[in-house]
Amino acid sequence: MGHAMQAPSQPVQPIPPVTDADRAAAFPTLQEHMAHAPELNHYLLFNRLEVADADHGTGQAWEAQGWIGSDINRLWLRSEGEREDSRTESADLEVLYGRSVSPWWDVVAGVKHDFKPGASQTWGAFGVQGLAPYKFEVSATAYVGESGRFAANVEAEYELLLTNRLILQPLLELDFNGKDDPRRGVGSGLSTAEAGLRLRYEFTRQFAPYIGVVHERAFGETADLRRDEGEDAQDTRFVAGLRFWF
Repeated sequence: MGHAMQAPSQPVQPIPPVTDADRAAAFPTLQEHMAHAPELNHYLLFNRLEVADADHGTGQAWEAQGWIGSDINRLWLRSEGEREDSRTESADLEVLYGRSVSPWWDVVAGVKHDFKPGASQTWGAFGVQGLAPYKFEVSATAYVGESGRFAANVEAEYELLLTNRLILQPLLELDFNGKDDPRRGVGSGLSTAEAGLRLRYEFTRQFAPYIGVVHERAFGETADLRRDEGEDAQDTRFVAGLRFWF
């Protein structure tokens, strides 16, 4: 070419500096967090569907929850129960309205119906559920029943990924009662505590068999009522089951 090519020291069209207006346009303030999908969605999770080595043969247990709604407002269904020796020992169903109050937490309110143990009864329910720091899934619900009865349930669980498919899930559940209720075998204060450790293998994210061990212990008047019925105040059992969702 006969001469050396030299790059210009400055761009032909200099990039203008970023202004506050540019930042506001790129990151607008959301009036409602997570409000990205106005259409209805749904989700159903069987967190536990298992069999166990019970005192009187084989026992079964379930814990399930599901919702239908939007990112902000949802109708929640929750159910939990146990069977032993072909008899239902405990069963309940909760129907709750939930509203998201932060990216990680919902407040819920509604009703809970206990089918077993004893005669059926209905409670008013209100509480919170969500993801606590360090990724602990937590739910805390208070219940108000007839004749000024009060109860509460607190549950926390964590998922430890050993591999992409092998997951260890510790769980702790506490039940409290405001008054003694001998007909249902519960006393006031902390009535029962259950700690579980389940190891599952996810063939897919939606389907995972698991094995585990569960320890349950009764306290105070609840423990005394169980002993009066010839039952142990504490029990350790091995479990096997399925976790699936759709």
